[in-house]
Amino acid sequence: MAVAELDLDLRITAPPPPDPSLGIGCVGAGFIMADCQLPAYRAAGLHPVAITSRSRDKAAVVAARHGVSTVHDTLDELLADTRVEIVDLAVPPDEQLGLIERVCAAPRRVRGILAQKPLGVDLAQAKRAVAVCEAAGITLAVNQNMRHDQSVRAAKTLLDRGLLGAPVLATIDMRAIPHWMPWQERLGWLTLRIMSIHHLDTFRYWCGDPDRILCSVRPDPRTRFAHFDGIPLYILEWDNGLRCAGWDDVWTGPAREGAGEAKGIGWRLEGERGLALGTIGWPDYPDGSPSTIDFTTTAAPGRWFRPRWDLRWFPDAFAGPMSELLTAVATDTEPPISGRDNLRTMALVEAAYLAAREHRAVAPAELL
Repeated sequence: MAVAELDLDLRITAPPPPDPSLGIGCVGAGFIMADCQLPAYRAAGLHPVAITSRSRDKAAVVAARHGVSTVHDTLDELLADTRVEIVDLAVPPDEQLGLIERVCAAPRRVRGILAQKPLGVDLAQAKRAVAVCEAAGITLAVNQNMRHDQSVRAAKTLLDRGLLGAPVLATIDMRAIPHWMPWQERLGWLTLRIMSIHHLDTFRYWCGDPDRILCSVRPDPRTRFAHFDGIPLYILEWDNGLRCAGWDDVWTGPAREGAGEAKGIGWRLEGERGLALGTIGWPDYPDGSPSTIDFTTTAAPGRWFRPRWDLRWFPDAFAGPMSELLTAVATDTEPPISGRDNLRTMALVEAAYLAAREHRAVAPAELL
């Protein structure tokens, strides 16, 4: 392949759905809905028509901010709204399964549900969510939005086009201080189910399902509530020799205690025919910066390519999961981020916990 033939359109956004007018009913009015999903939906031309939340006043503020026409007092009212074809759940993980069951049992059936990650508090809840949706004939998708980070999608495009060749080694190095949610204290989780799940799912997206995972964790010194999974380090193994590794450092040094900051998320994907280096533009939110990719390939010897764009993970990537769900509903197909596919990501997370507790390599297939 000559240099002139290299296509630098790396498909950094999901294709628009065939029918973007399908009505979306939003459940929840917190940060993910108000600051990520609704802005992304509006920018992508999608159609949120109604919202409900435990606080009607909060839902009304969010609706006014984003031009959502109707605020419902209850989930039942939203489900009875004939304009609502898709239910978008943005609630804590321990509340999600109960709401999915209510949506599936409603007299008027919607066509699709977008759930948050993690899909429940554990793999058992995730399996139940998938089962009730399949029984009801409702398409379930999971908001694994890092798959739609622009640099992550660009890397996948390079892999699919063969420009990197067979993957040899991939790494993700996160040095960031997340904003933990209040519900995490009652659930006793910190990083593996909330942040690492993004990276584990990204490795699956790029490379397929690993055969084993090793994981080591320690508590985060800054977080005061009891937790097991503060700073995780993990290695994914494939029988063909491929290795992936993640370093999820939510401490990053005493930046909140008076020292300077050194934050960022970088990734590296090495193949037999090429190399890609990327950054994830999230740790500086809300100011924000675009994610990036630089790559080189034996198809263009000695050259580096550095395409750039203005889009960023937060909030722009959040249109991707909903667009894939809308496309699946319109075409009667399974979305790439389907609930059933997500069981493998949930199993990988559970395997990481088990590996850390038992100090051994764990096969995610043991848990499915």
